[in-house]
Amino acid sequence: MSKHFWTALRMTAISVVIFGFCYPIAIWGIGRAAFSWQSSGSYVRVGDRIVGSAIVGQLWRGARYFHGRPSAAGKEGYDPTATGGSNLGPDSKILLAREVRSIARLQRSNPTVGTPPVDLVTDSGSGIDPDISPADARYQAPRVAAARKLALDRVLALISKETHGRTLGILGEPRINVLALNLALDRLR
Repeated sequence: MSKHFWTALRMTAISVVIFGFCYPIAIWGIGRAAFSWQSSGSYVRVGDRIVGSAIVGQLWRGARYFHGRPSAAGKEGYDPTATGGSNLGPDSKILLAREVRSIARLQRSNPTVGTPPVDLVTDSGSGIDPDISPADARYQAPRVAAARKLALDRVLALISKETHGRTLGILGEPRINVLALNLALDRLR
């Protein structure tokens, strides 16, 4: 065998060891050391019970809770093992029908408010987006306030308190973590 073959074989073996084992283990270790909570799932606990993850959206039902964006991840939605959007284009009849159903559902469950914000109708890109916009929360506020027998002003104040601004002041849009908002609602008496 030629000298080039053995050189290529050694380089392949070294590359596999470095990039297939050493590098992933080093990155995993740095992640665990520097970002322990995030790298272990960002679980949110109430007492001893895990109630969700701060970075993974979940399905909320009932009038007492704020609902997240629609999800196309998995058969029932909000499946973190099947993340991704629907990949339906803007001229898709399936997408249009689904959005018309979403609008009708939202208007039935929030009858005192007008047209829902667009992000409450359209799927999130990942399908498990944990956040909603302040406009989404304000749209749902009358329903939640009525279901919990709370003053609307109190629910709106909670929305303002739970709103996070743009990352570093310039990236993204203001947002509200749905799990954190619903847990804050549950703490209200």
